[in-house]
Amino acid sequence: MSVNNTNTETLHFQTEVKQLLHLVTHSLYSNKEIFLRELISNAADAADKLRFSALANDALYEGQEDLKIWITFDKAARTISIKDNGIGMSREEVIANLGTIAKSGTSEFLSQLTGDQQKDARLIGQFGVGFYSAFVVADKVTVHTRLAGCTADLGVYWESTGTGEYTIANENIANRGTEVVLHLKESAEEFLDDWRLRSIITKYSDHLNMPILMLKLPDADEKTDNNSSNVDTEPTWQQINRATALWVMAKNDISDTQYCEFYKHLAHDFQDPLVWSHNRVEGGNLDYISLLYIPQHAPMELLQRDKHYGLKLYVQRVFIMDQVEQFLPAYLRFVRGVVDTNDLPLNVSRELLQEHAIITKLRAALVKRTLDMLNDLAHNDADKYLKFWQQFGNFLKEGPGEDFNNRELIASLLRFASSSVNSSEQTTALADYVKRMPSQQKKIYYIVADSFSAGKASPHMEIFAKNNIEVLILHDRIDEWFVAHFTVYQDKPLQSITKGELALEEITTTSNEELKAEAEKNKDEFAGLIQRLQSVLADEVKEIRISQRLIASPACLVREQHEMSPQLQRLLQSVGQEVTAVKPILEINPVHKLIEQLNSVNDTTELHDWAKLIYDQAVLAEGGQLKDPAAFVNRMNNLWLNML
Repeated sequence: MSVNNTNTETLHFQTEVKQLLHLVTHSLYSNKEIFLRELISNAADAADKLRFSALANDALYEGQEDLKIWITFDKAARTISIKDNGIGMSREEVIANLGTIAKSGTSEFLSQLTGDQQKDARLIGQFGVGFYSAFVVADKVTVHTRLAGCTADLGVYWESTGTGEYTIANENIANRGTEVVLHLKESAEEFLDDWRLRSIITKYSDHLNMPILMLKLPDADEKTDNNSSNVDTEPTWQQINRATALWVMAKNDISDTQYCEFYKHLAHDFQDPLVWSHNRVEGGNLDYISLLYIPQHAPMELLQRDKHYGLKLYVQRVFIMDQVEQFLPAYLRFVRGVVDTNDLPLNVSRELLQEHAIITKLRAALVKRTLDMLNDLAHNDADKYLKFWQQFGNFLKEGPGEDFNNRELIASLLRFASSSVNSSEQTTALADYVKRMPSQQKKIYYIVADSFSAGKASPHMEIFAKNNIEVLILHDRIDEWFVAHFTVYQDKPLQSITKGELALEEITTTSNEELKAEAEKNKDEFAGLIQRLQSVLADEVKEIRISQRLIASPACLVREQHEMSPQLQRLLQSVGQEVTAVKPILEINPVHKLIEQLNSVNDTTELHDWAKLIYDQAVLAEGGQLKDPAAFVNRMNNLWLNML
């Protein structure tokens, strides 16, 4: 290999990347040996990419179809080399993949750092910067690479000391693939040891389905035997890992540690998975193996809309492609794993996957496997399931609207905050709510609010709290979408307490005759006030009526059963969508002192100010914003002054 200096450039990392490099090299890794796992994992990925690309262009193998990873070290030079004959990289790919850490995720990465080494190390895997773990043990890293299918003179040399800039140049490289050379720090001498490197490979990479080779050093007897000129003292390559695809092994032959290490390689995560499911199906309509994992934490990439997700696909043990979205619906995009099937052709493409009949069957089977795994977790380990829900609950809430066939099973996995628990933690299952319903209650009541505290303190809750009727408090952004697509559970309709008229016979123990008599009395007594308030608030509300849901508050706003809630209106407006304004209904509390006294106010100006004030208070109580806050303050001050 020879560097072409005429094409040498020294380029600078952006400011955020310099900060990230400093963090990686000085604080994030307490377990230094992780660097070798990360670099071997990258080499294995390069081999998988070559296998996939070669399905369409066999010439990319360049006559070398036997894919391997070679690990060497040189004590005198203080270097470790990780070399593969995978896909390699072009000059542009080197700049894109090595010159820009985490790409667009750099600033997000930095914003997530906590100062906790264990937590921050986990973020490295999520943001795809595992390559830079090399700088934990090295004060200089060089990369030699050539893209498969390119000529030798299009090889690329990359070098960096991790201090803010890197050098890139053309280099003549005979064979495709990538070699990463680490120039070790003095503090990393422990890794210049044959046994140490072998133990790390066995610990973290034994499952990789391609051989990892190291030089087999000559025996001591061979070195000292000078009597025979036929003794071969040249070192030979020795395979360190078993190179058996973990998922094809019997479950009884795989330890929990092996499952966890395979997950870390697969997901580039630094933590063990929360739970996994390993299944083999043979005969019948399907023939496949699946190994599915649920992470402990939501990868940051799930928050990026343009990011792909999905499982790795193997056909007859041959890697075909990763991020295959067709196997799982979007609401399960957090699942990581592999699928290996004999029912697809080796030359399958993403386009063919869209049309192939077997995909529908595989998808149904894998969705069922995933939901069953979560169902088992929910029933057998409530604490661990709560951890899952805290990370992935919002994704699962998308399920009932996307997956009609499994909506009942998905619904059983959902958890919500409840008025019966003085905590915002979402621990209440719909089945538990139904079990606690009194005999007269026919509906599942809920309120959508901007926060748990806002929901619990809402005026709409007052009649339910007085009668000990449980209300689910939905305070996630996804909840409005969820209740729009999931309206019935176990024949019990879901009912918002902020919409429509209440069925008081389900809530109170008062007889229907008494309720009707009280309603008629209030209607007659406050008819004049309602008419006067309606004339003042004609531009704000479409109707004013006596409330049956208020106990302590003077008024509240109510929507018709199928109208858009204020929370959904604000959500749509925040993303730039136009929302057609719909006037709410103002309900007033006939037993509240303010409403009773207002009924006897004859001064038109005073009534106007009180009407506006009551309406504005109702807007604030539901988390809305006032159109004219200054007018609200002036109105309130004037009313106070009149009372002095």
